[in-house]
Amino acid sequence: MYNTPPTIGEYLLRKLESYDIEHIFGVPGDYVLRFYDLIEQSSIQHIGMTREDAAGYAADAYARIKGMGAACVTYCVGGLSMVNAVAGAYAEKSPIVVISGAPGIREHGKDALLHHKVRDFHTQQRIYDEITVATALLDEPFTAFNEIDRVLDAVYRYKRPGYIELPRDMVDVRGTLYQRPTTGGHLSDPETLDVAVEEAIDFINHSKRPVILAGVELHRFGYQHKLLTLIEEKRIPVVATLLGKSVVQESHPLYLGIYEGAMGRQEVRQFVEESDCVIILGAFMTDVNLGIYTANLDRSRSIYATSEKITVRYHNYEEVMFDDFIDGLNSPKLRRRRKPNLGWALPDTAPFKVESDKPLTTCRLFQHLNEFINDELTVIADVGDSLFGAAELRIHQHTNFISPAYYTTMGFAVPASVGAQMSMPDTRCLVIVGDGAFQMTGTELSTTVRYGLNPIVLVLNNHGYGTERHLLDGSFNDIGSWNYSCMPTLFGTGRGYYVRTEGEFDEAIRAALAETQHFTLIEAELEKLDTSPALARLAERMSGKI
Repeated sequence: MYNTPPTIGEYLLRKLESYDIEHIFGVPGDYVLRFYDLIEQSSIQHIGMTREDAAGYAADAYARIKGMGAACVTYCVGGLSMVNAVAGAYAEKSPIVVISGAPGIREHGKDALLHHKVRDFHTQQRIYDEITVATALLDEPFTAFNEIDRVLDAVYRYKRPGYIELPRDMVDVRGTLYQRPTTGGHLSDPETLDVAVEEAIDFINHSKRPVILAGVELHRFGYQHKLLTLIEEKRIPVVATLLGKSVVQESHPLYLGIYEGAMGRQEVRQFVEESDCVIILGAFMTDVNLGIYTANLDRSRSIYATSEKITVRYHNYEEVMFDDFIDGLNSPKLRRRRKPNLGWALPDTAPFKVESDKPLTTCRLFQHLNEFINDELTVIADVGDSLFGAAELRIHQHTNFISPAYYTTMGFAVPASVGAQMSMPDTRCLVIVGDGAFQMTGTELSTTVRYGLNPIVLVLNNHGYGTERHLLDGSFNDIGSWNYSCMPTLFGTGRGYYVRTEGEFDEAIRAALAETQHFTLIEAELEKLDTSPALARLAERMSGKI
């Protein structure tokens, strides 16, 4: 494999490179400085963030687009600051590798009170055991390479985060070479696969109006092309979950929209729930995806296939791989249907008419914004109305919409735009974020300036936590007032706009699209209780649960 065994730090970096990781997001600290020095000497570029949780969000977005991401932080004060971001990546199946520096093995003296230590030297790893698919402490040269491969293989296979702890006195220790295959070798049982596919095809062929409900795992595993082939070859209509949005080009003639129970469009909900065969591919059955459990999906009329289980009505099939099952469905045995009449699903094609002096509303703002969505924009939506309003935007390319739509953590979008643009340097990010979420991580715009990125940041300023106001209002939903449009002055570059009317917003978004050299921030002033139709429906469903 190598003439001279590499050091543990060198081997780890080479393995990251083999997974096409070109950037590592993080914040340095003394326990990880030697490894940072190795990063500087490698082909991987370190992207310095201002906060560890922001590094986690950036790595998460990078992984959603590129297939795997990485973050590197110091012991405990860094690693524990990143826990929320990693928890969200675990919940939403985003494959990031967290590399944490740690005190040297020789520093593990009895009752050693080293800085950053919490309870004992293994506290941080135990915490990460709960929010990752695999963890490893690289404390032994003989096993270090094997442990690195084990963690990376698990991250790649299960599309969930992994954790590697690298003591600072082990970075330059040479490991022991061995032969061990990694990443791959996970096969279906042929007989079980045949039976599962045969039952599914028979069920679909005998149905009158099948529909595919496409979810986030099609993004994570890179199976969008498999879905596209299936729907086009067999002419089966498709809807997406909120978390799976942009799994297909949303102008595709077989795409109907987002299915989210009572939160979504009534005509889409009716079409799905009246179908006699709902083919659920890679979808999480979460409360948000199901419209706070207002969805009505009958198991007797469903096929449910994910990376973790395959179910055809009431029959469960073990040892069947997700991709093999999808490939099996796209068989000559599955009949090609007549071209369905889906004209009812087409959105209103009348161009948006700007009423220049009319105050901005959330609903009209997103209708207007939809006019400017193009192939070069990746939409990154934070939670609340940033997400629910953006659900109605028409995305032109697959995987051009990113949001924490299940874990729903605030503060995701701005740092995520750093990771997204690093993974796709030829595209531009449109960040949609509420004022409350922006106050959490909006200063990460410092990083966009540092690395010459050019996102358009739309801050929906409704003066507080708008989603919560509609669930239970109180002064606890208020936040401090910022002059968001003045942020470019703080950073010494970029452009800022404060808009209150439709005419002002029209001018600002056009100027932002034309300004490609720097970031642009548009502060959209909204009424406190203004809301999107989807959020109004959500609040109605949840208000009795508070």
